[in-house]
Amino acid sequence: MIARPNTDSGSPQRRRRSILSRFVRDRSGATAIEFTVLALPFSLLVFAILESCISFAGQQVMSNAADDIARQLRTGQLKASDPTFTHKFLKDKICEKLEIMVADGCIDRLHVDLRSFDTFEEAAALRIIYEGSGKDKTLATSNFTFDPGPSLSKNVLRVFYEWPVITDFMRASMSNLQGGKTLHFATVTWQNEPFDD
Repeated sequence: MIARPNTDSGSPQRRRRSILSRFVRDRSGATAIEFTVLALPFSLLVFAILESCISFAGQQVMSNAADDIARQLRTGQLKASDPTFTHKFLKDKICEKLEIMVADGCIDRLHVDLRSFDTFEEAAALRIIYEGSGKDKTLATSNFTFDPGPSLSKNVLRVFYEWPVITDFMRASMSNLQGGKTLHFATVTWQNEPFDD
């Protein structure tokens, strides 16, 4: 007589233990579960790094543009006596350099302050002024001027750009202006060379 295997799996409690132990031993979906758990923080980290790098690159391009404009002013390539050299012309020149990093609307977010002084001590007293407070503050631009100095004058060029923070979750930590923007700025101080006015 052939003995048949017992098909009765026992009590319900024993069956539950058996299913649970098989589930715990089964490793076929572990990689998918681990990836799911780690994908969100990894994605957040990658986006944070990209956002910071792009913002830093934009700041550096703007600083280089300000240095280039200041050099042209210092050497007399751009002069106050030239009728084509206006505030709009200056903003256009800077936006030309920024267009590699900035989409349309550069002129609206760009603020330029160009002044001449008698001494470097006066130039050093310039400060950035904000209106409002906290995340609702804006850059105060009402006192910005366009006053390029003549030969041998001391000058300060300040360039500000309201950089939009693209990634939603980074706005809380990166933005320092109203509308989820962060302020990029560059300042150059120099004395003009002796050129013909």
